[in-house]
Amino acid sequence: MNIKSNAIMRSGSPYDRIFRLATLVVAGLTSGLVTSTVAAGNCLTLKSPDGKITAAIQGGAHLHYMVLFHGKPAVEDSPIGIIINGKDLGGDALFTGRPRTAEINESYPVTGVHATAINHCLATVIPIASDGQAWQLEVRIFNDGVAFRYRVPVAGPMHINGEDTAWNLPTGTGLWYQGAENTSYESRFDSQIAGQLPEGLELMAPATVKFSNGVGYGMMTEANLINYSDLSLKTASNSFIAFFRNSPMGWDATGDIVSPWRVTLLATTLNGLVNSDIIKNLCPPPSPELVNAPWIRSGRSVWHWLTGGAPKLEEQHAWIDGAKQLGYEYYLVDDGWKRWNGGGTNAWNALAGVVQYAKSQGVDIWAWVGASYVFDANERMNYFKKAKSIGIVGLKIDFPKPADPTWVNWYENTLRDAASLQLMVDFHGAVKPTGRERTWPNEMSREAVAGREQGKNPSLHDTTLPFVRYVQGHADYTPTLFIPERLKGSSYAHELAMPVVFTSPYLCMGDNPKHYLESDACDVLKALPSVWDETVVLPASEVGQLAVYARRHGNQWFIGAINNTLPRQVEIKLDFLRAGGFKLVELADDPNREDSFKRRTAVVTREDLLVLPLRKDGGYVAWLVPQYVYSAGGHANEKE
Repeated sequence: MNIKSNAIMRSGSPYDRIFRLATLVVAGLTSGLVTSTVAAGNCLTLKSPDGKITAAIQGGAHLHYMVLFHGKPAVEDSPIGIIINGKDLGGDALFTGRPRTAEINESYPVTGVHATAINHCLATVIPIASDGQAWQLEVRIFNDGVAFRYRVPVAGPMHINGEDTAWNLPTGTGLWYQGAENTSYESRFDSQIAGQLPEGLELMAPATVKFSNGVGYGMMTEANLINYSDLSLKTASNSFIAFFRNSPMGWDATGDIVSPWRVTLLATTLNGLVNSDIIKNLCPPPSPELVNAPWIRSGRSVWHWLTGGAPKLEEQHAWIDGAKQLGYEYYLVDDGWKRWNGGGTNAWNALAGVVQYAKSQGVDIWAWVGASYVFDANERMNYFKKAKSIGIVGLKIDFPKPADPTWVNWYENTLRDAASLQLMVDFHGAVKPTGRERTWPNEMSREAVAGREQGKNPSLHDTTLPFVRYVQGHADYTPTLFIPERLKGSSYAHELAMPVVFTSPYLCMGDNPKHYLESDACDVLKALPSVWDETVVLPASEVGQLAVYARRHGNQWFIGAINNTLPRQVEIKLDFLRAGGFKLVELADDPNREDSFKRRTAVVTREDLLVLPLRKDGGYVAWLVPQYVYSAGGHANEKE
């Protein structure tokens, strides 16, 4: 059977024929989960452990795949193929043996959205031959998505021209995406309907979708990017075709070729989308010495750049004192410190003095460095050793080049070298994360986002990010300015909600600490954590319109809401709380002013309902602490 590329699948079409031809058998897995085998020659079906996702893979004139979610199309007939030395290995593809399927079922600690990731999937290796070239298609099917990658054994140098990989979406699918005009992923997000975008439009992965058939949400992206060029997408009707904007002529490779995973994330709700671990699950675990390493510490930081520009040596003690007063763990010294006292050794000595003072105040120092200073391997190690020798704990590394294979591997080598010296890393001007922070947990954040540094972002952007970019991984948005002339239509509550909704284990706050200390939100800002044990996306949320999150850290909960341009009133049930009373500190929009909060305190239980009046570009934050741990001074005790 030959299925043409980009055909639109409907009932009675090749979908039905493929699923009739393919048969499912019970393999000898101890759990009795359903796995798959080849049936009718070149057709294979695979099911998720819970049976709610089905993927069909068809060989023949060209390798194709389709995905059903709850029995409805999620990815229609789409090509699979990698092009090596000008030859598409998806063409004339024959299955050459029985696929091998194994179950993966594990959990591991993570930082960010929740404390523990679940990795449960069926992993299948399909042996394929294309015009004499033997290779393998690896497929993993989870309860929340499907991923595949190419593994091609080769001898000697080869040239990867690109891929013949695509996602063909059902008609009417909604799409939220980022334009490809900025290789640092710092363009703003927009929305459209699949099939209504201009032909040949270039997008960045990830892109989130909402299916018109009511089955839920999805995402097109990649995971485990290494030894390869960064993935982008190009439109063709309802199809989104893989291409590599940073390597338009392809790239050379030596040794076996293993591509990143091509991922289709699927979830019935936004809560499932946001809590998915699939991208990290597709990456290797860290080495044993990096598991729970005590020097890898999430935390909050203050930062001078947004409100003060380049750092002034004479002001550093004041910034450190501000971090101490807030109870924050870190202070970031950004670009400009290398000019202190005339530069060179004098600048390093001045920075060492700042580090020493900060340590005396219980604050650790991060410092900025341009990627060009640490591109060469020897120069990088010498720089890292010097930073380590004066007590720096983390480096913000800025302005890497577009992510072709050379620069993709630079991220890997940089994290490896930093880990060898027990240094944490925050990448700026960077390529998107693809889950490698599981492998290198010393990566605490990266930018790859149009954040607060870009000025006031449109509310469509801010209400889209939680369901697209932050599903991909952590992002350093540098949130929360309490400067009236820089609100540009936003509200203080919108600004305060950013670090609740936007996740970064290294949470670098954007304003001067004196503005936080003088604010009505001071106690909330002091209590705000940088990582979460549990995240619940509340039902009122809708991509591009409203993000409402409830997040737990220890025994405390925070609620954050970010609104778009439509004023609205939202009701929130507190049924995610455990039994007992909770002290509520509420910071809502002031209906009359952008630069003010409407603050309220109360005692609530899980039976109560909160009513959020949200202004245009508004927001809301609530801090909930069990009554029995709330002290008379208004500070929460972390102990249960």
